[in-house]
Amino acid sequence: MSTPGPGTAEPAPVIAPRRRTRVLVLMVLLLLAAVAGFGAWWWLVLRHVESTDNAYVQAPLVQIGARVDGTVREVAVDDTDTVRAGQLMVRLDDTDARLAVQRASAALAQAVREARVLQAQDGSFDAQVKARRADVERMRAELARAEDLAARRAALQATGAISDEDIRQAQATRDAARSALAAAQSAKAAAEQQALANLALSDGTRIDSHPGVQRAAAALREALMALRRTEIRAPLAGQVARRTVQVGQRVAAGAPLMAVIPLDRVWVEANFKEVQLRHMRVGQPVTLTADAYGSKVEYRGRIAGLGAGTGAAFALLPAQNATGNWIKVVQRLPVRIELDRPLPEGHPLRVGLSMHATVRLDAEPAASSAPPPAAVDAWDDGAEAQREADALVLRIVETNLRPGPRR
Repeated sequence: MSTPGPGTAEPAPVIAPRRRTRVLVLMVLLLLAAVAGFGAWWWLVLRHVESTDNAYVQAPLVQIGARVDGTVREVAVDDTDTVRAGQLMVRLDDTDARLAVQRASAALAQAVREARVLQAQDGSFDAQVKARRADVERMRAELARAEDLAARRAALQATGAISDEDIRQAQATRDAARSALAAAQSAKAAAEQQALANLALSDGTRIDSHPGVQRAAAALREALMALRRTEIRAPLAGQVARRTVQVGQRVAAGAPLMAVIPLDRVWVEANFKEVQLRHMRVGQPVTLTADAYGSKVEYRGRIAGLGAGTGAAFALLPAQNATGNWIKVVQRLPVRIELDRPLPEGHPLRVGLSMHATVRLDAEPAASSAPPPAAVDAWDDGAEAQREADALVLRIVETNLRPGPRR
């Protein structure tokens, strides 16, 4: 028997057929177990959930703008500052607005005094009308006497008892009486027209409800509102962002100055594929995690609503699907998710943070536990400004209604 030389390779060991069969069977069993495990996991878990990492934190973006033209005199807040509702943010130069209030106050006082004059003239015009009527009656009586005298002298003219000079004098007296009666009637008509005109301006109204006084009061309220709007205050509590205004800048009404974001009203907008929406309903529970805090911090919420259209439908340049080179792309629909309050302590959410959302499709839809919008801290200066304007108008009217002391 020859032995292999130094350059001859050893023959490969031969695996027994029985051992090879056992390895193949074991591999098949492991594969079947893995498939069965995945199938059970899909049946028990995966088919009841839909998830996406195309989700981001959203919040209302409240634009703060000037409501009147003016020059910025003070900026009281900066980016990242937290403000409360009603807090001063920007103050404009109010010199012109204060002068306008002074002019409107003087115009209101003048209107009240003119209304007083109109009411005081009613009695004077009534007396003038009565005097003109008395003059007419007196002129009529004188005309009757002059006509009677002229008639009697005309009857005596044939007998030669009176001269032609007496006849002409009687006729002249009669003509003068007629002219005086016509003048008295014209004066009476003019007095009546003047009295009616004055009565039309003052009848049926008190001084404080006179149209001229009301117009002046409205102008004063408008001037006061413009003065109040030189102070720009936060309409609701939140955090300042996107500040662009600077001291000394000239701003126009409606120009955006900054924004306030109420971080206590955040929600999550998750963009699910259209194939994931088949069993998705409003009110289904959602579990969320933020990339900023990792998977250990979970947020709870519920579906508040499904978007009216996909992102492509509302894009600035929507897709033109009726073209020859059309390629089907799976669309995504935005789903609004309300977060349960309170949020995990020490882990606030900021606008734009990435989230991972998982929806439980097998859970019964329930109502959202988020607070209603009425609970949000908000501020409106309309009612307060109206009360301030009403008090000033009442004070000016009462001051000018009372006659001042004579000097």
